[in-house]
Amino acid sequence: MVPLKRRKVASSQTGNTGTDCGGRGGPNQFPQVVLFLLERKMGASRRAFLSQLGRGKGFQVEDSFSQSVSHVISENNRGDEVRAWLDSQVRGQTPVHLLDVSWYTESMRAGRPVEILDRHKLQQADEAEVVVFSVPGYACQRRTTLDNHNSVLTDALSLLAENAELSEDDGRGVAFRRAAAVLKALPGAVTDMTQLRGLPCLGGHSLRVIKEILENGASSEVESTKQSERYKALKVLTGIFGVGAKTADRWIKEGICDLHQLQDSGQTLNRTQRAGLDHYDDLSRPVTKAEADAIGEVVEGAVASVLPGARVTLIGGFRRGKLTGHDVDFLITHPEEGREVGLMPKVVSWLESRGFLLYQKTTRNSYLESKTGPGRPSSNMDRFERCLSIFKLTEEERGGNTETLTESCLQSLSTPDPNPQPHAQTHRGGPEAGQTNPAGRRPWRAVRVDLVVSPISQFAFALLGWTGSKLFERELRRWAAHEKTMSLSSHALYDNKQERYLRATSEEEIFAHLGLEYIHPSERNA
Repeated sequence: MVPLKRRKVASSQTGNTGTDCGGRGGPNQFPQVVLFLLERKMGASRRAFLSQLGRGKGFQVEDSFSQSVSHVISENNRGDEVRAWLDSQVRGQTPVHLLDVSWYTESMRAGRPVEILDRHKLQQADEAEVVVFSVPGYACQRRTTLDNHNSVLTDALSLLAENAELSEDDGRGVAFRRAAAVLKALPGAVTDMTQLRGLPCLGGHSLRVIKEILENGASSEVESTKQSERYKALKVLTGIFGVGAKTADRWIKEGICDLHQLQDSGQTLNRTQRAGLDHYDDLSRPVTKAEADAIGEVVEGAVASVLPGARVTLIGGFRRGKLTGHDVDFLITHPEEGREVGLMPKVVSWLESRGFLLYQKTTRNSYLESKTGPGRPSSNMDRFERCLSIFKLTEEERGGNTETLTESCLQSLSTPDPNPQPHAQTHRGGPEAGQTNPAGRRPWRAVRVDLVVSPISQFAFALLGWTGSKLFERELRRWAAHEKTMSLSSHALYDNKQERYLRATSEEEIFAHLGLEYIHPSERNA
């Protein structure tokens, strides 16, 4: 990327002042306002997106700075920095307004130029006080909401973490995840590297990436990773339900880099992978909260029909307040210990008989509590009874219409199928898998759904473990081991010093056992 200060500045005649041929989304509705977005620290892709957004709202947004510009929009720059850049481009010519990007975004929302307030104006060096941030060392000590002030930085670090994990370099992946988690928890935007002094979990590699983005608007390593053919192939192949990094790597070595090559290769796929490939497009699309609630109605109906009094809780990212996710998770229990035994097969049978399941794989509960303390599990997975499934969500349910959904669910509950068929491919008499309606649109979509059954004695631990985020849970267990000499899992908490289990009936009790301040689910988005 060529620094902006080296670029030639176009004259007012060569600026983007034309009509639609110049890329403008509509006529200029505000002729007194001519905008220029400074790329420095904003980045080329974000600048292009914001420019297109402004033109679509009827604003005149110039691609190059010229004397006709009346408003310069900047992100994460001080006023003296912008004036120095402007002086290097057009000496003695300064626009009337040097504004923060917040004025621009507020104007976009309003559909017109909003009033310029003091908070919109760029501060000078002697006015701006650099805020040095401070956060605790463990993510489980920090309150991390979905309001991320440093998304450009965290997205970059998360991409590098994902690339490391896909390459089975988990240590490097965790390092990037922890660095991103620190930035997510900060109460404001990072504008200067001095603000990061003394912060935990920011290693040299992460700091180099952050510094490059702050100075140039983008990281060369992140951009090259995005363009890497291997990274793109790993993303596609591991996006298939049931395909991990090792399998994807083996396929890539055999010359398989996309879905078409996989289908033509003659590779033997197991039942899970075949289902994942068959429903790849649907499973790659985000699931909305409305869709999760719709599936929840069905699951609650199924559970109530086979075990009255049992409880169903929506867990995962949706419990943390997210509006979309890649799957939907439910935790099921019964207030009487032992009543949950044998529940899962009945629920699965109910769902299959009514055509809700396109695929399912159920595993039995293998957790055993030992008097000598929990043994190290063979993997980080818990050992609850689980059903990994692909759910068939019909068109009326996808619309999120609660009245329609409730009516349809109640009708399904009150009208059992007289001839239930295992693994049915129809849903309440609807079209078969792959069939479309007369308009050519398939009237259902596939959604990944996990059902987990927990005894009530382990419910608080299961709820905590399955709520996430993944890094928050990892940090909770690291805190328990390193700071409290305890072993925490989704089943139990064991005190290694006292050699006894610490019981809990709520998440608040678990935090208290660990000596931590309780963190609400909406603040666990590390």
